[in-house]
Amino acid sequence: MKNTKGATSTRLVDAIVKGIQEVKGKDIVHLDLRDVPNTVSDHFIICHGDSATQVEAIMRSVLDHARKEADEKPWQTEGERNAEWILLDFVDVVVHIFHRDKRAYYALEDLWGDAARKVYENVA
Repeated sequence: MKNTKGATSTRLVDAIVKGIQEVKGKDIVHLDLRDVPNTVSDHFIICHGDSATQVEAIMRSVLDHARKEADEKPWQTEGERNAEWILLDFVDVVVHIFHRDKRAYYALEDLWGDAARKVYENVA
């Protein structure tokens, strides 16, 4: 069963990253939290947009790719109204979509310094 969960999570992570890249989300970071004790999720994916409009577009693209490519919907979403920090909780994978200013302020990546980290190049 563990392998199925891992394969599902990998497919979902790939779909989410593709969704972010499609609308030119910036500075995409995947934190693999599976080897970090007492975490709320196995994976965090963090990115940002330069405007509220772009943050909302990233959210819509992520939701679309997760549904089409991994047959997944978030268990919970938060922050859509103000589009400064949108959280999409897929249980094993949590997506944080920030407005640029909020990402710098919260510095979420720094809180999980002991997690394995993969940084994706910005798509031109």
